[in-house]
Amino acid sequence: MRALALLFALLLPSVAAAAQDLAPDALVRQVTADVLESIQNDASLQAGDRRKAIALAEQKVLPHIDFTEATRLALGSWWKTATPQQRERLTAEFRGLLLRTYANAIGTYKGQTMRVLPVRMEAGTDDVVVRNQFLRPGAPPLRIDYAMYKTPAGWKIYDIVAEGVSLVLTYRTEFDQVVRQSGIDALIQRIAEKE
Repeated sequence: MRALALLFALLLPSVAAAAQDLAPDALVRQVTADVLESIQNDASLQAGDRRKAIALAEQKVLPHIDFTEATRLALGSWWKTATPQQRERLTAEFRGLLLRTYANAIGTYKGQTMRVLPVRMEAGTDDVVVRNQFLRPGAPPLRIDYAMYKTPAGWKIYDIVAEGVSLVLTYRTEFDQVVRQSGIDALIQRIAEKE
């Protein structure tokens, strides 16, 4: 789960107007550079200041993630059985879970760099995978991929894959088990309680 936290935390910066025009790999490169610079220049972020980490995520990372789509994919076929109110709560709680994960892991990013690999896109492509390598001192590169699709507001992430492990599919297995045993409301409660 730490690798998933790492990949989530080093995601994308917020320059809303400019982000709409950026290619997906350029957006990932820009956001990551901005987040890493923020961490490098703030000792309290490096020390794991949760309040500042949450603010950093809210400002620079979260605007580039489609939490409704990520939640829908993580819930799988159960999404269709959820009421509109349950879908809204599930999305809000899943967003909160990922935000807490980010805030808890922020201190581990000191000294990290990332190499974004070029995306080969044909004209009109609206769904891509941006492949990256996180370079960590004294460790082999960590492969992180971002599944993204084009929206009127620019490119949005709907899944993150670390070393071949999908964030959405990881949660789908857990979510499916909870819903089968206890129902959607129990899943909402469980996500809300996760740190």
